[in-house]
Amino acid sequence: MNRKAFLVIIAFLLCFALCVPALAEGYSRLEDFAGLLSEDERAVILAQLDDISERQGMDVVIVTVASLDGKTATEYADDYFDYNGFGQGADRNGILFLISMEDRDWAISTRGDAIAAFTDAGQAHITDEMVPMLSEGEYADAFVCFANYCDDYITQANTGEPYDVDNMPKEKLDTIWIPLSLAIGMAVALIVCLIMKSQLKSVRSQPEAMSYVINDSVSFTEQSDVFLYKTLTKTKIQKAESGSGGSSTHTSSSGATHGGSSGKF
Repeated sequence: MNRKAFLVIIAFLLCFALCVPALAEGYSRLEDFAGLLSEDERAVILAQLDDISERQGMDVVIVTVASLDGKTATEYADDYFDYNGFGQGADRNGILFLISMEDRDWAISTRGDAIAAFTDAGQAHITDEMVPMLSEGEYADAFVCFANYCDDYITQANTGEPYDVDNMPKEKLDTIWIPLSLAIGMAVALIVCLIMKSQLKSVRSQPEAMSYVINDSVSFTEQSDVFLYKTLTKTKIQKAESGSGGSSTHTSSSGATHGGSSGKF
């Protein structure tokens, strides 16, 4: 091998070695290009996203950017998912959440099995909980909230009944409210009993039931029940119509089918 060929090979290997870390970094499930997270927050959230994605077999991705570069939030989210190789399996199953700080846009992009797992109604439920956090600048909390919901939604979809219009997540009652409610109820009951007792100062308990009856005060000569009239009222109860449910879809610039939603925060 001559010197020139040897130098070409060395140069190629050096370029490859430099490119591999960049490629690996480009496929991270958390990209904070807008610089909204601290290093510690980024490490915790990335570990959570990786755990969910690998355990559930569906990529869960979060991306923050400063600008959409002239695209809509939906177009940017779809393209970022498609052209950065996200999605597991033949159908490239995954969900991506994007926020852009330029005009405070957010978008969700789903692909493969994630389209069915994250219905339109389901996405609305997630963003109703998460967007107020974004508006307050609580980005780390919002992303953790998103990741937790994704884990729950994918698990639910695996049972065959994704969260949808007629099957939404039940709000969890904080355990602190159970003993607190009991204590409040007991306190109110005690106060009512004390008030009632205070109004009975002139009354003394009697040893026998007949002691409460005044002699010759009541005399019954005849007892009978007389039915006077009956009124029957019927009211038709209208059954609420269920929404159509499901997931709306569109085609991205790569020609792939995506679900998703978008809005402002």
